[in-house]
Amino acid sequence: MEEWELEYWPHRITCQEIFNVTKGFSDENVIGIGGNGKVYKGVIEGGVEVAVKRISHESKEGLREFLSEVSSLGRLKHRNLVGFRGWCKNEKGSLILVYDYMENGSLDKRIFECDEKMLLSWEDRLRVLKNVAEGVLYLHQGWESRVLHRDIKASNVLLDRDMNGRLGDFGLARMHDHDKAISTTRVVGTAGYMAPEVVRSGRASAQTDVFGFGILILEVVSGRRPIEEGKPPLVDWIWGLMEKGELVNALDERLRAKGGIDYEEVERVLHLGMLCAYPDPRTRPTMRQVLKVLDGTPSADESEGEGMEVYLLDKMKSSTMWSKYHRSLRHGAHPTFEQIRQSISSSLSLSGSDIIMEGR
Repeated sequence: MEEWELEYWPHRITCQEIFNVTKGFSDENVIGIGGNGKVYKGVIEGGVEVAVKRISHESKEGLREFLSEVSSLGRLKHRNLVGFRGWCKNEKGSLILVYDYMENGSLDKRIFECDEKMLLSWEDRLRVLKNVAEGVLYLHQGWESRVLHRDIKASNVLLDRDMNGRLGDFGLARMHDHDKAISTTRVVGTAGYMAPEVVRSGRASAQTDVFGFGILILEVVSGRRPIEEGKPPLVDWIWGLMEKGELVNALDERLRAKGGIDYEEVERVLHLGMLCAYPDPRTRPTMRQVLKVLDGTPSADESEGEGMEVYLLDKMKSSTMWSKYHRSLRHGAHPTFEQIRQSISSSLSLSGSDIIMEGR
């Protein structure tokens, strides 16, 4: 037994139990396939449904994901984070993680390329965004250490029985003391969600999570992925609409066709998403401020140092700030997938084993 196993022993589950509840990791129990392995559905004692992630142990990334999930999510508990039930590791090297089963799958399945019955309404989308914001705020400020998720996106948001959003997949997460900066400089994340400063230096911060949440807002509202072949990047497209005074046209056309939408609310949420995804991390709001805007309660907050209306809501519509944003776009502030690859190879000088980047 390794030292880290002793620290997380209370969450350990026998591998035989996992083998039994997944019917020997039967293909008929597979409910998802990730970059480092498959996810199976199972039913444990008491009739509780669980999701079982079986991680490949053949790569360094698989072991890193396993350790990161156990050390972070294994000690966190919040209604808007996917519940972690336990883990096991057998002598053959199999790495198993067990979570609460989320009945309604991932958010992206309810936003992109889904039929009318599966499509989330505007009210549902806004509620899920609030749920995720509460979860990220807990990671940043609500625990003894600060946890950086580093991969916030629609496919990592799961929906429970009541269609509430829960942030999951902590395979890239890192934690550090509140008064210290994270030490890693590895470039990790998904193309389209990575903040510019992460691409340049590999250093993550709470503001890089805010950036990822901003992209999540934009994709959930628009029904478009951050990067789609043959189309301009999502942020550029929405900026163009905002510049022309047509921001509401970024709303998912399937929702527009249904009608009954509060377009002032849509504009406010889109402005917030763009502000979160602003190239300069110093301009982005905190997650506490983000949540207040989503809740529609922009009251003064002494802990943040400035009144909310002055600091955030006015800034969201500041012509001076967005003109600076326009200039930054012309200089490639939001990198494309290929630009990320080029930046990694030409300026960061990291080995392939130190880079984790996914496409969509």
